[in-house]
Amino acid sequence: MIQTIPLADRLPLYARLMRIDKPIGTLLLLWPTLWALWVAAEGWPPLHILLIFVLGTFLMRSAGCVINDYADRDFDGHVERTANRPLATGAVSTREALWLAGGLAVLAFLLVLPLDALVIWMSIPALFLAASYPFTKRFFALPQAYLGLAFGFSIPMGFAAVQGTVPALAWLMLLANTLWTIAYDTEYAMVDRPDDLKIGIKTSAITFGCFDVAAVMLCYAGAIALLAVVGGMISAGAAYYLGLVLAAGIAGYHYVLIRGRERAACFKAFRHNNWFGAAVFAGIVLDHLLRAA
Repeated sequence: MIQTIPLADRLPLYARLMRIDKPIGTLLLLWPTLWALWVAAEGWPPLHILLIFVLGTFLMRSAGCVINDYADRDFDGHVERTANRPLATGAVSTREALWLAGGLAVLAFLLVLPLDALVIWMSIPALFLAASYPFTKRFFALPQAYLGLAFGFSIPMGFAAVQGTVPALAWLMLLANTLWTIAYDTEYAMVDRPDDLKIGIKTSAITFGCFDVAAVMLCYAGAIALLAVVGGMISAGAAYYLGLVLAAGIAGYHYVLIRGRERAACFKAFRHNNWFGAAVFAGIVLDHLLRAA
């Protein structure tokens, strides 16, 4: 029985459920958070806010993974890539998963209590988005768009933490992040498309069909274009736009990877999006450093 196994032996299973061994999801959530904090603070943000958001990113991504596996526990066993997940195999019970997700969410909420009241109020829809995303795959043709909102809600929260308000600029950055999320998560969904078609899960890779590669590239282009508009709004210098050019080059490399629609190459493109987010962030940081100098 699961209950008789010592807690120390359960921890590796909980870590797998939280995807601690796969940090790419945390990084994809962290980059837009850092974009927002640096833009909102016009440079290095207050250290306590930075630490709260970095740790909160890890906790909320971990909670989201647990909820995702809880929602998909009856599907994951039929998908090649997810068949060995702890909930799919029964190694972790649904009760354990719910307690773990709840504990992580509570810790994340406690983190934001020292911040502006607006941030605390915004944490409620942020939690709702993260918890409800997995269930959108049952009925919504583009759940990746919903994921983009969930992954990017740290952007307006970051502005609220630094400035005490959420300007239009923050929502524009959220839209850019949503397009980027659709791009990289469609690449991810292209890996599982044959299995998802069998079990009836809805994804952007299925919805876009034979136009999947074109849709991914259009979303990359839209994200970069919106970030260029953001650059104009903050009077960014050449370094900022150099970061966007580098990100565009990375997106072009992803086209080379995904155009053949091979599973391994699509998954490689998905993971490589860490460098897209890093390129944009590097441009933002370098621009502020040069302007400060």
